[in-house]
Amino acid sequence: MSWESILKSTGRLSPEDAVILYRDAPFHMLRDAALTKRKQINGDEEVTYLIDRNINYTNICTINCQFCSFYRPPNHAETYTQTFEEISERVQELEAIEGVRILMQGGVNPELPIDYYTDLLKALAKKHPTIDLDCFSPIEIEGIADVTGLTTLEVLKELQSAGMHGLPGGGAEMLVDEVRKDVSPKKGAPSNWLRVMKEAQSIGLITSATNVFGFGEDYEDRIEHMRRVRELQDDSLGQYGQGFTSFIAWPVQLENNSYGKRNKGRNRIELGAGPTEYLRHIAISRLFFDNIDHIQASWPTMGIDIAQMALLGGADDAGSTMMEENVVSASGTDKLEASEDELQQAIIKAGFKPRRRNSRYDKLDTPENSLTYEGMVAPPPLQQ
Repeated sequence: MSWESILKSTGRLSPEDAVILYRDAPFHMLRDAALTKRKQINGDEEVTYLIDRNINYTNICTINCQFCSFYRPPNHAETYTQTFEEISERVQELEAIEGVRILMQGGVNPELPIDYYTDLLKALAKKHPTIDLDCFSPIEIEGIADVTGLTTLEVLKELQSAGMHGLPGGGAEMLVDEVRKDVSPKKGAPSNWLRVMKEAQSIGLITSATNVFGFGEDYEDRIEHMRRVRELQDDSLGQYGQGFTSFIAWPVQLENNSYGKRNKGRNRIELGAGPTEYLRHIAISRLFFDNIDHIQASWPTMGIDIAQMALLGGADDAGSTMMEENVVSASGTDKLEASEDELQQAIIKAGFKPRRRNSRYDKLDTPENSLTYEGMVAPPPLQQ
């Protein structure tokens, strides 16, 4: 089937059709189709954003992902694990700017018993009851299970009882066995990530799906990742009535890690991804995920301007203010803070109205920006 016929079709996009669109569809026509689909799903007026804070409670990790510049192995001179008081102080700073969620993730730290996690969650839930606690990741849950001898489902239930609201989608990278073994050989099979996410969804935890691309994989690999996420979403919606709230994708950052250095100059598919390829990926994801409501633009890796373009090509969410971030920034990304005013202005200039949300994508009361909506026009189109 031709890309023209696929774009005209109203049925579910097959993986084969998605590959054709990814490879062959003209850039602007693909983005136009994704914007139309975004408006069908999310309306054409608002773009949401979140006021939150990333808290990386420990950098000790035994998984040694080659693209990660953040982790330190046990006994390294630069390791740390934050105290409850240090973490609580960061949450207080978030409360001061009307934040509603912390995204707390670290490494797979074999030195921490499960009581560290449950006591921390209980303390935060008691002291900061208005803040949603979206914490850890599937690989961290597996690490806790290994330390405690519990199953991953039992670990999730323990953490939920202690106050955890959601399990973020970190650590997915590429859910394709060959690619995953190359970049994160100790991280386990894609089926592990999918299983833990399904367990989280089965007990009502908030979940999101992520995707890091640009490891030298081909289009079929990228679509296979999306296929596996979409398949799990179908299953979870059917069994539990809920699944992933959103899909967030970004290109791998290679400046300061062993994976980038190991592959520098190799004769292979080019590593990383530039703005045009990122925007194609966003458009494809919006067209492919007919069962996931929200596609998030990644300004921390691509910059505000490119994220703004993503809002005009399939994305409906601008992400978060990200008061603090240490993992992506360790890989060489420059600016990883954006004020609420900056996000609002980017949204307005793209032709939409900014709207605060929480981690469940419930819309919240939103202060007016100093900019007016009248006369605002979208930024000029990105040239391919």
